[in-house]
Amino acid sequence: MLHKAIKVRLYPTPEQEILLAQHFGCARWWWNYGLNKSIETYKETGKGLGRSALNALLPKLKKAEDTVWLSECYSQVLQAVTLNLTTAYKNFFDSRARFPRLKSKHGRQSIQYPQNVKVENGAVKLPGKIGTVKAKIHRTIEGTIKTVTVSKDPSGKYYASVLTEIEGHNPQVSTNGNVVGVDLGLKHFAVVSDGSKVSKFDNPKHLAKHERNLKRQQQKLAKKQKGSKSRHKYRKVVARVYERVSNSRQDFLHKLTRSLVNENQVVVVENLHIKGMVRNHNLAKAISDAGWGTFTNFLAYKLEKKGGKLVEIDRWFPSSKLCSNCYHQVDEILLEVREWTCPHCGTHHDRDGNAATNIRAEGIRMLKADGTAVSADGGEVRPHSGRKSVLRHSPLMLEACILASS
Repeated sequence: MLHKAIKVRLYPTPEQEILLAQHFGCARWWWNYGLNKSIETYKETGKGLGRSALNALLPKLKKAEDTVWLSECYSQVLQAVTLNLTTAYKNFFDSRARFPRLKSKHGRQSIQYPQNVKVENGAVKLPGKIGTVKAKIHRTIEGTIKTVTVSKDPSGKYYASVLTEIEGHNPQVSTNGNVVGVDLGLKHFAVVSDGSKVSKFDNPKHLAKHERNLKRQQQKLAKKQKGSKSRHKYRKVVARVYERVSNSRQDFLHKLTRSLVNENQVVVVENLHIKGMVRNHNLAKAISDAGWGTFTNFLAYKLEKKGGKLVEIDRWFPSSKLCSNCYHQVDEILLEVREWTCPHCGTHHDRDGNAATNIRAEGIRMLKADGTAVSADGGEVRPHSGRKSVLRHSPLMLEACILASS
């Protein structure tokens, strides 16, 4: 079975907005209460609270005088919060995520409906008091609806993410087709090599384009009195600027990844340690704005749906310091050096183009080492001369691998 999510825009009435705000508040309060209760129980007993133990607290809370308003929220919304909280704990103890945090009334709000939601006639019908909400259904909803997550962005826009289940399976993974190496950077967002030619895609620098306007709006927000309606209203103005930055970045990444996936069967990238790289305060903003992690995630799921393959090479692979012609490795190349000449064979290299070619060659070597058949269409990647590489493989071994696949 395949799962597919579609995000649609909602247009609730003023009455529905009030009801949604109540549901958001109940879900947020129950998350914070359950989290605090679990922490206290763990301190006292050394064990946390499971899903059934947390759900058992709800009937008493709904009858209590101080929290009787919880009964106005659709019951399965609160149970979905419990499920998400216990899942967050499990992810933390399995080292897949950080410890769950308290939710704030500022920022994005969301609730989840696990069942009984219908999408029909340009509307989303939610169970409980909210009822039918007008929506912009921009594509056909296929399959069985599993869950629907209703959210409100800081800019004040409402969305519904509809998760459906359809019959079928993703295509079987195949590596027969074009193989490209992608070197990610800041001046050029991506430098792509298919073995015979190099293509460069400029970094749009989305945040820099809106930074002047963002600074002006944030200065106006800072002057508003804290707690005032004017400050609350101007929060949305600043949020809309951030939303434009995010939307433009997502649009660029979707278009670039779609182009790479449509034209190639295997894409090779470096496994970058982005969390460590942003500790460089001089480059942190530029690295975060680029969205390298999102780019890799988009490539991964689009290639999976196509039956392609994403190969991630080791982050310590010396792609920039290695001559793609003879595989001679230089000791060091400063960041500001964008072109260099190999001291062994005399080949003149563009730093990023040479790195992309080496990334592609290393990806092919890794596939061959795993016993995967690769047809490296689009040009050969093999050294023509030179000494043995200081890497785990020699140029002659790599050449034999490429020749065997052609």
